[in-house]
Amino acid sequence: MSSDREFDVVLLGATGFTGKLVAEFLAETYGTGQTLNWALAGRNQAKLESVRAGLGEEAASLPLIIVDSSDASALNEMAARTRVICTTVGPYALHGSKVVEACVDQGTHYCDLTGEVQWMYRMIEQFQSRAEASGARIVHTCGFDSIPSDLGVLFTQNQMQAKHGVYGDSVKFRVADSRGGVSGGTIASMMNMMEEVREDPSIRDIINDPYALNPLNMPRGEDGPDQLVAMYDADFKAWTAPFVMAAINTRVVRRSHALMGYPWGKQFRYDEAMLTGPGPQGYLKAVAIAAGSVMTMLGAAFGPVRSMMKSLLPAQGEGPSLETRESGYFDIEFYAANSSASDKCIKVRVTGDKDPGYGATARMLGESAVCLAKDSLETGGGFWTPATAMGDRLIQRLQANAGMKFTVL
Repeated sequence: MSSDREFDVVLLGATGFTGKLVAEFLAETYGTGQTLNWALAGRNQAKLESVRAGLGEEAASLPLIIVDSSDASALNEMAARTRVICTTVGPYALHGSKVVEACVDQGTHYCDLTGEVQWMYRMIEQFQSRAEASGARIVHTCGFDSIPSDLGVLFTQNQMQAKHGVYGDSVKFRVADSRGGVSGGTIASMMNMMEEVREDPSIRDIINDPYALNPLNMPRGEDGPDQLVAMYDADFKAWTAPFVMAAINTRVVRRSHALMGYPWGKQFRYDEAMLTGPGPQGYLKAVAIAAGSVMTMLGAAFGPVRSMMKSLLPAQGEGPSLETRESGYFDIEFYAANSSASDKCIKVRVTGDKDPGYGATARMLGESAVCLAKDSLETGGGFWTPATAMGDRLIQRLQANAGMKFTVL
């Protein structure tokens, strides 16, 4: 990539709910036109000007770019001006493909917040070779899905190796506690995925494949479907329930492992769940969550139910209040073990001090964009994961600037 690009980062979708949060984070952390040259981009100039005004007087000269995510020519012009495009415009299956293609063609790095496995699968299939040729690093899932999972496993395995001299051939992710709100954007992405499945049932096979995002023709492991029922976990001495984001995060972690060349062994196992506590109370809570998850999935599969859910849940562009975001948090524990030696195990905690889906996610995405723009990274062009593209450098940034902590227990 040429070093004379006008901007380090262009934030596309800056007028949306999450986009505004990312803009606020970048302004607070890096200022405007100081250590980071960045710009706001979106369809509506008046709304962009309103977002810029909300960032304070110092942001008055922050550049604005008017562009529509369906305008390939304008997207290419924008991509050629910047080192990184950071986009919050979803559902990405509807609004993200031309943005990715523009970055691939211009050799521009890219990060987003998608959790749409079927769309990531298509993007990798269509543009991997072109991204390799242009040098564009394309990094999906740079928010709560899937940075805590992906970087948490990387950190856990590095600590396992440092302490015991071996990697874990299995790692568990367990949500110990969390608090946060729901956004209309997340709901819109889920509903669009269901619409795609209705129109093309073969997409269901991609979504249900535990190794859907692994590179083609590379070895697969032994992991099966994600947890759907209440299960007891002896390592945590507690009951567990299904975790709604496991269907995204587990695929990303397995892709990371494959892209790294299987350092943890080709039989590596990984799964995610929520801790609900010990005893009868923990069991009943796990059963209730599992039943609710199944009912939600079954309901969302039917058009009339989807329409009713849309009317009852937050609309796209809406999200949790400032109070909810500020009082939110997440606490995740990882457990790595090596089957060849029962005494070789380690437990790690990854925490965040804001609402996971929005307050924390905005910081994760912002730091991912800055990391891609400013840090010396070893990877070339192609479709990477947070762990394989940015790894330890991003962990350092998140601990320094994003309210996250990675701790060995």
